Amino acid sequence: MSTPEFIRAVRATAGHQLLLLPGVTAVVLDDQGRVLLGRRADTGEWSVVGGIPEPGEQPADTAVREVYEETAVRCVAERVVLVQMLARHTYPNGDVVQYSDITFRCRAVGGEAKVNDAESLEVAWFDPEALPDLPPFALDRIRQALKDEPTWFAAPGTDPVAGGPAAP
Repeated sequence: MSTPEFIRAVRATAGHQLLLLPGVTAVVLDDQGRVLLGRRADTGEWSVVGGIPEPGEQPADTAVREVYEETAVRCVAERVVLVQMLARHTYPNGDVVQYSDITFRCRAVGGEAKVNDAESLEVAWFDPEALPDLPPFALDRIRQALKDEPTWFAAPGTDPVAGGPAAP
């Protein structure tokens, strides 16, 4: 995910100190039940689509915007599937962040999946039973989105999929 201009402005005065930031993740399913994934340009890993809301932007609108910007797929946000404070992360440049993530299950309604910006190397649909290697973050969100259960609010130290203690 590229850094939004408003965060660059904050970093100009805040330096590398911890910033708590909103994050939105979209698990997009098509009519065949396949999951939309992008292979990230920064890590080379396959993952779900995500991003940071612009000031004043509603989280569901962020999910829809990010999916289109990164994949050219049009979607609608159907429901929230997970709300979770993620672990602190330090970027290679020393910036420290912690994201409060809202994950949406989305339904594709149009467009053709393709690389649509510089954030992805590849974009493709995958059967949930034949997913590529994914970081735990992405796999957890996909599993939760595929369940027909109420939204899961992650308590500290719990696994968002199993609902029990987090794996060490």
